[in-house]
Amino acid sequence: MLGSALLHAIWSAAIKDSRDPLSFNLLQKCFFGVGFAVSLLGFRWSEVPLEVWRLVAVTGVAHGLYFYWMSRSFEGADLSLVYPIVRSTPALLPFIAVGFLGESVSPAGALGIAIVVAGMWLVHTQGDLRLSALLRPGLGFAYLTLLATVVYSLTDKAAMARFSAAPWTGPLPRSIVYFWLITAANAALFVPLALRRVSGPLFREVARAEWPRAAGAVLISLASYTLILEAFQRAPASYVVAVRQVSVLFAVAIGAFALREQPGRPRVIGALATVLGVALIALFP
Repeated sequence: MLGSALLHAIWSAAIKDSRDPLSFNLLQKCFFGVGFAVSLLGFRWSEVPLEVWRLVAVTGVAHGLYFYWMSRSFEGADLSLVYPIVRSTPALLPFIAVGFLGESVSPAGALGIAIVVAGMWLVHTQGDLRLSALLRPGLGFAYLTLLATVVYSLTDKAAMARFSAAPWTGPLPRSIVYFWLITAANAALFVPLALRRVSGPLFREVARAEWPRAAGAVLISLASYTLILEAFQRAPASYVVAVRQVSVLFAVAIGAFALREQPGRPRVIGALATVLGVALIALFP
């Protein structure tokens, strides 16, 4: 989970650092398409259960909206501000996972999740107790991205539980195959949405200047989310997603040192609080 968290923060920073995040994500989809075509040689369609295909359709919509809304949020706000909001999934997921997936959360785990949530709040409000601090202009897309993250986290957890129980003879791990399936599904929604805002000349300019970084970002994304999917087969979704939130600490550091942002003391303290919450979740599952 820690490895996945670091990779996800690096991937997000690559998108934020692009001249145009939407164009950069469109460019990533081109490379994703190549990977998907190669992955078709690594499994039999009939071995993917019908219920998994249905869940792929649902998570494809959630992931497609996630890519689009995340790109839009990065257009007008710092990584160290947007990222903690986007990764505040523990604020919502445990309550849904308990009812939807029949999972349970220990008292210490609940405390850890609460600390993670408190850290997220401190990061994106700077400690301001007023409601207006949660509703700053330009952050609407970040909150929408958070909702998409909750939906696809639950859906992917349910899909991997069913996928891992099915017979499998393909040479590729189920997690990698599933990753490419949801990549193809979300591209069907994200690409048309992005093309409505990205002009041809702008996309070609970004492609010429940033294609090596986009190709690297695809590999990072593959590694990061494959690790998450593997974890979904071994641990409750509430814990997997909460532990991954340590990526917030990585993102704040990358924003400060690589992107020259100025996160401020409240954001740093909030990021450190997430580490404490993650430690409680890991030590007392």
